[in-house]
Amino acid sequence: MKITISTSRKQELIDITDKVNELVKKSKVKEGICNVFVKHATAAIIINENYDPNVCIDFLNALNKAFPDHAGYLHDKVDNNAGAHIKAAVLGPSETIPIENGKLKLGRWQSIMVVELDGPRSNREVEVRILT
Repeated sequence: MKITISTSRKQELIDITDKVNELVKKSKVKEGICNVFVKHATAAIIINENYDPNVCIDFLNALNKAFPDHAGYLHDKVDNNAGAHIKAAVLGPSETIPIENGKLKLGRWQSIMVVELDGPRSNREVEVRILT
């Protein structure tokens, strides 16, 4: 199953929890796992808090401090986005969440988010696999 999203900023976090929950519900799987995978080298999937929007801002600020853009990376000579590739690789392209009683077993404050690191982009593809 696929979720397609468009992003509007160079970097942003987009909560896709509701969309993934809809796919879990449609699958009718009561007990299993759900894998969420982004098909891009400059985006990532994370699980984090999305109740306070400042957490998302803090997350991106910390990530940029740890891995600054334009730090003399060789790949920048190709298309000027080496920092986005490095950040995406560190964060990872996927997360796996247990399914219990037909629902994602996330903590109260946890959300599944796409991390856009080289936007804005249209048609970012997220693959969702639900297994029993």
